Amino acid sequence: MKTAGKQNLWHYNANLKNFARENRKEMTKAEACIWKYLLSNKQMMGYQFKRQRPILNYIADFFCKELMLIIEVDGLTHQWEEVAKKDVIRERELKQIGFEVLRFHDEEVLNDIVNVERAIVAYIENYRS
Repeated sequence: MKTAGKQNLWHYNANLKNFARENRKEMTKAEACIWKYLLSNKQMMGYQFKRQRPILNYIADFFCKELMLIIEVDGLTHQWEEVAKKDVIRERELKQIGFEVLRFHDEEVLNDIVNVERAIVAYIENYRS
């Protein structure tokens, strides 16, 4: 599988465009929180993030092409065994094309956003060095 890059628009999947648009309209409370307080309007150290980006056959919750970073905010369903197994496959495929994936649980975002921010900043600082 080719790595993600400008020549393939970071594996953008146009077939999922409408589904992604619907997801943007109906974000979870945790997704709305991380978007509002950390990721929108280049708040995160000047990097631009996009919401609900179709990549391969998946919808990434948040995506930054400059950092090759995908941020996922997982709700209760991700604790179910079959969903957790799919998450492992999804993450492996995204890493194969060059992305790093950071995962946070809803509770982390809603109850401890300061540490969520620290984790993202630590990734960015490590990425840049």
